[in-house]
Amino acid sequence: MMSASRGTINEISLFSKELNEEINMLVYLPPSYSPLYKYSLLICQDGKDYFQLGRLPRLADELIGNQEIENMIIVAIPYKDVHDRRRKYHPDGEENAAYIRFLGHELVPYLDEQYPVYHMGMGRALIGDSLGASVSLMAALKYPNTFGKVILQSPFVNDKVLDAVKRNGQPHLLDIYHIIGKGETEVKTTNGETADFLSPNRELHELFEKENFSTFYEEFDGDHTWKHWQPDLKRALKHMFS
Repeated sequence: MMSASRGTINEISLFSKELNEEINMLVYLPPSYSPLYKYSLLICQDGKDYFQLGRLPRLADELIGNQEIENMIIVAIPYKDVHDRRRKYHPDGEENAAYIRFLGHELVPYLDEQYPVYHMGMGRALIGDSLGASVSLMAALKYPNTFGKVILQSPFVNDKVLDAVKRNGQPHLLDIYHIIGKGETEVKTTNGETADFLSPNRELHELFEKENFSTFYEEFDGDHTWKHWQPDLKRALKHMFS
């Protein structure tokens, strides 16, 4: 069933003092958008990938049109190149801490001011794939009152990520959606090496359960690509926003 109405996509830009750079973003407003209503908010790392490869705006049009998910605003933050992505998203990246502060202290207050969104953690979700998932999780763990929902598609997991989960102490504030591919045992990373993503993700999942996080977890048959993340988005959105 096709919904006739389409949302709109606008470009916005915000200067980040934390990162000392202009951050350009894309904002999806749903088909019947009106400043008189309140909206849930989804913030995407790897923003352009989610809009193009993930076809997220079309999916949102469809699910909102069919009343399968609530009305939502989606903010997509693109990365400049693989080096920029690693600096900001990787747990050991030089700008990782500053980027997480940008999300919590600069971006959210700006969006709260500009758009009629819910001003509470459960009204805001973060999503990312691979390193984008790692930084989404780290941001939610640091600011659980700001970001109450996280969608993790094949996150990169190292000891820093696991330690952050162990130190969290407020698992009741977070709702986590987590998938990983059974074929993700030799993933080519940006620095040209290969890494096993599956084992650390299993460890992460066990830790979520042990620490009593509310979590959905699945291992899909497949590898570390959009071929698997794109079709999964429908379930992820319905899980978080139905």
